[in-house]
Amino acid sequence: MTTVEQAYAEVERLTRARARNFAYGIMLLPKPKRRAIAAIYAFAREVDDVADDPALADGAKRERLEDLRARIDGEPGDDAMLVALADARQCYAIPGEALHDLIHGGLQDTEQTRYATFDDLRGYCRRVAGAVGVACVAVYGTDEPERAETLGIALQLINIIRDVREDWRLGRVYLPQDELASFGV
Repeated sequence: MTTVEQAYAEVERLTRARARNFAYGIMLLPKPKRRAIAAIYAFAREVDDVADDPALADGAKRERLEDLRARIDGEPGDDAMLVALADARQCYAIPGEALHDLIHGGLQDTEQTRYATFDDLRGYCRRVAGAVGVACVAVYGTDEPERAETLGIALQLINIIRDVREDWRLGRVYLPQDELASFGV
């Protein structure tokens, strides 16, 4: 059985390995907050990794994401990430809705590869990044989830612009189709 301490050690290790700049930034937080943010990061990383795994068929991706969704509010079992996240949710008012939105965004990646308008894209960005901001605000201790959501959306849009080639290789085009068409692209 994974202890809470072991679980936090694992999500912090993952955060240092997969998000070095982010890991340096959260080092300044008090230990309990740093660990909770690392748990949120590890959860978001897992959702994104499953959604982007080229070795998995879309059905298998959906199955794994639905399993994660079911386990958010249930028993974490022996999964270090879920153990750490469950403990963080007990310590901070991390809204389950934000975590469910993140899963919904991962599922959306298995079902949708194009976005007709910017409003459609914004809805996707709210799920995959705005939700992370909302989850983190609970740990940081502010009461402005709308600002955190807006920042998450902005950072996701930057990510989309940066990753056009990588996303194309995955069969996805996040740039709004109506805007591409207006420029003859």
